Amino acid sequence: MVITYHGGHFVKITQGDLTIAINPFSKDGDYKPLRFGSDIALVSANDPNMNGVENLEYGDRKPFVVSGPGEYEIRDVAISGFLSPKSYGPKGLLNTIYTVRIEDLTLCFLGALSSPELTADLYEGIGNVDVLFAPIGGGDLLSPSDAEKIAVQLDAPVVIPLAYDDKHLAAFKKEMSAEGVLPVDKLTIKKKDISGKEGEVIILEPALRP
Repeated sequence: MVITYHGGHFVKITQGDLTIAINPFSKDGDYKPLRFGSDIALVSANDPNMNGVENLEYGDRKPFVVSGPGEYEIRDVAISGFLSPKSYGPKGLLNTIYTVRIEDLTLCFLGALSSPELTADLYEGIGNVDVLFAPIGGGDLLSPSDAEKIAVQLDAPVVIPLAYDDKHLAAFKKEMSAEGVLPVDKLTIKKKDISGKEGEVIILEPALRP
């Protein structure tokens, strides 16, 4: 599995000939939209920085779009969506947390999560997570300390911060005792790679910034 980060909340996952896009940019957002073919698209919130599914059609590829809570299975990928307890941003947008199981790895995308106050039922629904993608930018999103609390609660072996600037990234690295971690362009990972890891921070260099 190869994970690429494009900035904001936008992550691309490729596994063989399968491509999944999570929270892609639209033309009305703060980032220059990217265009490529995707098989599955996940949208956590109906925000222009996260809902650009129109840019994921290319050639014969047109993505299956998941944009809310529920249980889905597409091409042997199991997806579960959970509604966040609190809305996101001044418009009160609903946010969906997703877990994605591809072969033997479970990924969790917190989306535009604004509060660390998750219920016991929500933690139970999310279950065991191998790789956690957490926003850390503060403001309408989780703060670095809030993101650390959720990472600890979920006992995630690998944590990847999203939606960050340099200030919040430095604070998150300090919270996670990961001051020496340097960014990488992409992450190639298998189940065996997470064995023995406990909250290891991996920083993906965003391809685009606002």
